[in-house]
Amino acid sequence: MRGTPFRLDVRPELPASLKRLEELANNLWYSWDRPTRTLFARLDRDLWQRVGHSPKALLRNIDQRRLREAADDPMYLSALQRVLAAYDAYQGAPLGTNHAPHVAPGDRIAYFCAEFGLHESLPIYSGGLGILAGDHCKTASDLRLPFVGVGLLYRQGYFQQQIDNQGRQVATYADTEFDLLPIAPVLREDGSEVRISIGMPGRQTQVRLWRVQIGHVELILLDTDVADNSEHDRDIAHRLYIGDRERRLEQEIILGIGGVRALAALGVEPTCWHLNEGHPAFVIAERVRRRMLDGLDYDSALEAVAASTVFTTHTVVPAGHDHFPENRVRTHLKSALPEADGHLDRLISLGLSGGSHDFNMTTLAVRGSRHQNGVSRIHARVSAKLCAELWPQIEVDENAMGCVTNGVHVPTFLADAWQEAFEHHLGAGWSQRLTDTACWRQVDAIPDAQFWNIHQGLKAQMLHLVRHRIREQNTRNQGSEAHLDRILKYANPDDPSVLTIGFARRFATYKRATLLFQDVDWLREIVSDPKRPVLFIFAGKAHPADEPGQALIRRVDELARSPEFEGKVLLVEGYDLRLGRRLVNGVDVWLNNPVYPMEACGTSGMKAAINGAINLSVLDGWWAEGYNGKNGWAIKPASETLDPVRRDAEEARTLYELLQDQVIPTYYSAGPGGYASAWVTMSKESMASVGPRFSSMRMLGEYIEQLYRPAAQQGRRLAEDGFRRARELAAWKTRIRTAWDGISLRPFEPPTVHLGYGGSVHIAVAAGLNGLAPQDVTIEAMFSLPGTQRASEAIDVKPLNYERTLPETGEHLYSIMFCPQISGRIEYRIRGYPSNPLLTHPFEMGMMTWL
Repeated sequence: MRGTPFRLDVRPELPASLKRLEELANNLWYSWDRPTRTLFARLDRDLWQRVGHSPKALLRNIDQRRLREAADDPMYLSALQRVLAAYDAYQGAPLGTNHAPHVAPGDRIAYFCAEFGLHESLPIYSGGLGILAGDHCKTASDLRLPFVGVGLLYRQGYFQQQIDNQGRQVATYADTEFDLLPIAPVLREDGSEVRISIGMPGRQTQVRLWRVQIGHVELILLDTDVADNSEHDRDIAHRLYIGDRERRLEQEIILGIGGVRALAALGVEPTCWHLNEGHPAFVIAERVRRRMLDGLDYDSALEAVAASTVFTTHTVVPAGHDHFPENRVRTHLKSALPEADGHLDRLISLGLSGGSHDFNMTTLAVRGSRHQNGVSRIHARVSAKLCAELWPQIEVDENAMGCVTNGVHVPTFLADAWQEAFEHHLGAGWSQRLTDTACWRQVDAIPDAQFWNIHQGLKAQMLHLVRHRIREQNTRNQGSEAHLDRILKYANPDDPSVLTIGFARRFATYKRATLLFQDVDWLREIVSDPKRPVLFIFAGKAHPADEPGQALIRRVDELARSPEFEGKVLLVEGYDLRLGRRLVNGVDVWLNNPVYPMEACGTSGMKAAINGAINLSVLDGWWAEGYNGKNGWAIKPASETLDPVRRDAEEARTLYELLQDQVIPTYYSAGPGGYASAWVTMSKESMASVGPRFSSMRMLGEYIEQLYRPAAQQGRRLAEDGFRRARELAAWKTRIRTAWDGISLRPFEPPTVHLGYGGSVHIAVAAGLNGLAPQDVTIEAMFSLPGTQRASEAIDVKPLNYERTLPETGEHLYSIMFCPQISGRIEYRIRGYPSNPLLTHPFEMGMMTWL
């Protein structure tokens, strides 16, 4: 057609009886309330699919006639009233009764993250980090926590994935219409937009603010796509995890520095600042600048800021820790923080370590915080080792890196069918007892036949979606219908009895998506029994710049197309939150086989387990804590001394043996009821054991207790009386750093070697403190059994008491009278370290000397 097309959007008008649909569409409460989503889907199911399950987009595009029909439909209006009653009850409810601790009055947590995975209708996430952040926000809402999230609003978000007929991943990007997202611009009382400004080299960049409502809490998103900006600056936040390093640095400056300024512009004054990964670590630099403008010197400002800062690291993979050329960071910070120019070298030094000339965001986050954690026990130990140089004289197992194991938001990921069953068998109010082990154990009361049928029904729903996605892919790639029937032979929703094993996650090399194909002949033997068919479903994306990850996708596709595995291995494109929910709801077994100890946590297995799936996983991340011998199968990691080829072969053998000897026989040992009672027993154990321990309610409770409350309390403590204690602490640390290399310890008297049981030994140490006061240094005796390797394994630690100054040497005498409570040989060692009641962690200075 000739001529220029001019766009005209005609917005439907909601009838009076449906007006509150707009309110529901703009609160992401719908992302974990299925009746609300169903309400929108009922208006127009085809449109609901086309708009990607976005309530707001549906209301913008629906036929006005359909709205009038709904307004005249008593059944629809009745359903609307039920949803509104539930919504109003949630919004107006007092603090929950999930037995989680709460913060002190007046506290407020600010949570910064580069991505938030709340629902597919707000595509500003790529994977696990974002979905974890989304669960964190939802749980904060459930707990009525004073909480605000801060992130970036990406015009194109992360890429959409297609897989062509050669198995190649095709990454496509599409601009998002912000009008169709569940967001709203932040406006002043006069209706004008709230904006902030950030200095970039040679220019000022304008940043617009958007608000997302997530139940009770808000998420503030920063957007540089502003008409006043240059084309370059408008594109800063265009794509999530863009490969261009300069653009990535600019994004993280917007997120960190801009995020702090955004909260200030809104009058939000957090008492605890949580940096979720290193991407937002420039929060520290901006907060230091602001404290210096308040009159603090640099060192005091850093202490005041770090005291109230929490940092969570989520990866052990080097690519997950952003680093930038030091000169580019310097150039950008000089423009963004001109008032701190005189201290720029010291700010830059916070991100430098290990002789590298790159500025490391994780290093900045650790040095600029006093509360750090990994996301599983194994991950915390590995992270403590990775960051050990930041506490150079402290043993790895005693440094400040703590642990809060991740959890999942149960209302989001627990299938509706299970929620209905829980109402009957776990009792009303079960959702308020998510951390109650006894409550979850009531799943044993669900009749086995009902339990099996619920799961089979969910599997059928999952297979419907899998078939739909593969059919679309086949059509686009011009595949034949006859061939499609062969591919989908076992993915049959009308007969979901086939054992279905799911693997869905990012295609990174350490996650080893192709470990299953290590020995193709053995695998062929495993899946070739027509009486015991097995269906493997793979899904996941590789970063567009990750060629090895994309090669894994091609390998899975190659095997899926081979005649021996055709129909038994499916590769589903377009992995997103919707597909992820269906898979964890419906598969029988969740497969996870990362290289130990590279899996930080791995929450997808938790989501599968609460839906009755059984995990088959390497003992890494969360599964090392969750596996109890009865709730799944464990692949013991091979020795880390083995080369990668031998390691993969050993662990693949274990995988095949478990599949062949346990998984498949157990599933197909059906009794008279048509199901395997042993399988149902294990499935119930999976659900009951994982649910209370790995819900985000437990997780957030631990964050509150271990990190948020201490950070807010320490921040207030150092801020009192015009930051008097922050100044004192900074001055004290300066004295310690100056004197520490001159500290010396020596025995004051010959050590006692033999002692009768019940007797006491006198231990005395002369300490040369190089001008420090005795109260500045703690001297300890550490008692252990022979052969003990780590300080944390000591059987006892006793501080020595300060006695007096030795006039002849100027040294200080410390001593203790110790009575051993065990007999046999023991050893003791003497150590000293800086000590001050204002410290957040006893070893935060990273200094220690041993006798």
